[in-house]
Amino acid sequence: MRRWLSILMLVAVVGCSPEKPVTGKIVIKGSNTFGEELGPRLIVEFRKHQPDVTVEIESKGSGSGFAALLAGECDMAASSRLISEDEQRLAKAHGLTLNDNVIGSYGVAVVVNKDNPVTGLSHEQVRDIFTGAITNWKQVGGPDAGIDIFIRDPVSGTYLGFQELAMERKPYATSAKQFKSYPAIVEAVRQDKNAIGYAGMIFSAKAGVKPLNINGVLSAITTVNEGDYPYSRTLRLYTNKASESDAVRAFVRFVQSPAGQGVLRDLGFVRRIEPHFWTNEGW
Repeated sequence: MRRWLSILMLVAVVGCSPEKPVTGKIVIKGSNTFGEELGPRLIVEFRKHQPDVTVEIESKGSGSGFAALLAGECDMAASSRLISEDEQRLAKAHGLTLNDNVIGSYGVAVVVNKDNPVTGLSHEQVRDIFTGAITNWKQVGGPDAGIDIFIRDPVSGTYLGFQELAMERKPYATSAKQFKSYPAIVEAVRQDKNAIGYAGMIFSAKAGVKPLNINGVLSAITTVNEGDYPYSRTLRLYTNKASESDAVRAFVRFVQSPAGQGVLRDLGFVRRIEPHFWTNEGW
């Protein structure tokens, strides 16, 4: 027992060791999912620890990040997908070895009011509800009532991310009401028994709402980490191994640290951690 306590204390001390100050500039390009909300917040928190590092970010999609990294136009490619075979071939042709730094996952729960008898939907039903093809709950086994659709605003990475994951990139229903945060969507769903919306996993367990199973898969942090839940993506920061600066390495370490992972949690993302440590409530 004493031996295990000593090991745990050593791990705690090492984990809390302050990062040495570094200087420099970091340019990050790529994923909208990373760049719209998560990236800027991480940068703000990172610079509280490393004020002498400047960070620029551009979000035009994962593909744009890989193209910029391979061309030497950025230090990091933020991506919500694995590098493609074509991109791997281009990297090899340029003589580049890329580091793949997993920082967490993007997982979106579809939520309804707790009094809604519907407990699950197929992917097709979710798509048709959010695009407006299905307009009444009775069409998916619920009561005879119109469906109120609540979504994020267009400046959110989730606005596009959910379209890609759940809607086959089709446009949202014109009746959909927009909100500026996940908590605002959850609160609106709590107050409206006919509502449906989406939110980060951590927000879906709030009182008054419930997450729906999708294609029979439980909407939960564990199923995201196990790769089973359909509305999720692993988030990565790719770097050129040969040209990584101290500032770049410090940023990656920060994002993967408890402080950085706390930012992911606060914004509704799934933190980078072994699956068996997870519960729906967090640590």
